Amino acid sequence: MALGNSLPPPASPLEPIPGGRAVHRHGRLLGDFFWGSPLLRRVFKAFQYRDFRLMWIGACTSSIGTWMQIVAQGWLIYRLSHSAFLLALDQFLGGIPIFLFSLIGGVVADRVERRRILLGSQYVQMASAGLLTILIIMGLTHVWPILCLSFVSGLAQAFGGPAYQALIPTLVDKEDMPNAIALNSIQFNVAVMVGPALAGQALAKLGETWCFGLNAVSFLAPVISLSIITARFLPQKTKESVFTSLKEGIKFVRNQPSMEALILLAFCMTFLSMPMRTYFPVFVKDIFHRGPETYGNLLALMGLGSIVGSLGVAGMGNIKRKGRLALTALMTLGVGISGFAWSRWLPFSGTMLVLVGASMMAVFANVNSLVQLITTNEMRGRVMSVYNFAFRGGMPMGNLLSGWLVPIFSVPIVLGVNGMLLVVLALYFLVVQRRVANL
Repeated sequence: MALGNSLPPPASPLEPIPGGRAVHRHGRLLGDFFWGSPLLRRVFKAFQYRDFRLMWIGACTSSIGTWMQIVAQGWLIYRLSHSAFLLALDQFLGGIPIFLFSLIGGVVADRVERRRILLGSQYVQMASAGLLTILIIMGLTHVWPILCLSFVSGLAQAFGGPAYQALIPTLVDKEDMPNAIALNSIQFNVAVMVGPALAGQALAKLGETWCFGLNAVSFLAPVISLSIITARFLPQKTKESVFTSLKEGIKFVRNQPSMEALILLAFCMTFLSMPMRTYFPVFVKDIFHRGPETYGNLLALMGLGSIVGSLGVAGMGNIKRKGRLALTALMTLGVGISGFAWSRWLPFSGTMLVLVGASMMAVFANVNSLVQLITTNEMRGRVMSVYNFAFRGGMPMGNLLSGWLVPIFSVPIVLGVNGMLLVVLALYFLVVQRRVANL
């Protein structure tokens, strides 16, 4: 849906467009820039919605700060402990609250105005980053406060994640939902590219304190965006217990023929692929014998690939056969992870990371779109919490298992086998269990 330049200036600051949505007239300049080219109009279609743009900008700014902290936190833990297990444990503690509490978070997202939940989540994460900054200024020498604050941040995300994923599709029309999801992936991966690159420079020249402090400040961006968007979700009053509402969400998932397969695919993808990012400090220090700038650059290359993959998905729009595309990308992801794990030449490793980033986003965006398109709005919070439970739950479980296996077999062997298992998983869904391939 495009904004035509021939439309007269509206009397109201909100300008109606086809489909019943409203676009703020101050956003028309941005619209004129994007809609001049048919290709840009197709790729950035969801940007015509004012509230979506505001959320995108706020989330991107915050994600850049978060990735600066992720890089600094991994480097700090490995510097203080030189322990691959503690790197994995930090990821586990950050992800396990999402695994444990996101189902309850989904019920809350269907009962409470989602914007309020998100604001609370941002405040908690801002406070955690600020406290960690203060501890480092005071001369932090132990890892356990970092691990505890990772758990607190993960707990906030357990409630904020389902609310955010349920809110984004309501900001655009249904036909533009796949494009909005792909563009949302782009903001995350712009952050994956920019945040680590900034963190590498900040670590080398300023130290870890700046990375944590800037992350705390970055949470102001989504707080401001959430405060000025006009979209509201007004939940229906219910006397059902939380447990009953949760059972309804799980029942909805089980009654959809392909939903269970999509949930399983999401879990397996993160379980096998996410440990690779956890062990970047090991590759940088022990295999390539480089410093924090190389660490940041490798993460930035993976982010660059993710942006390319997200742009490709956004440009395709609401295409058919999303399932087959997702499984093909999953196979490519497995090949890229194995290639990176067994590489000893830095340029080739960087190339593999670009491939990994692009294919990972293609899988994520298409699977997420399929889940969102199947789900009704009144069930969206609960269904997305089940999806989050699987997608985010795979991260701590995969990191915990890899943390146990790495001291026995080494990081390259564990990650290489993970990549090959992803290839086998994709072939299984393409050839044997074809529910996803037929979507």
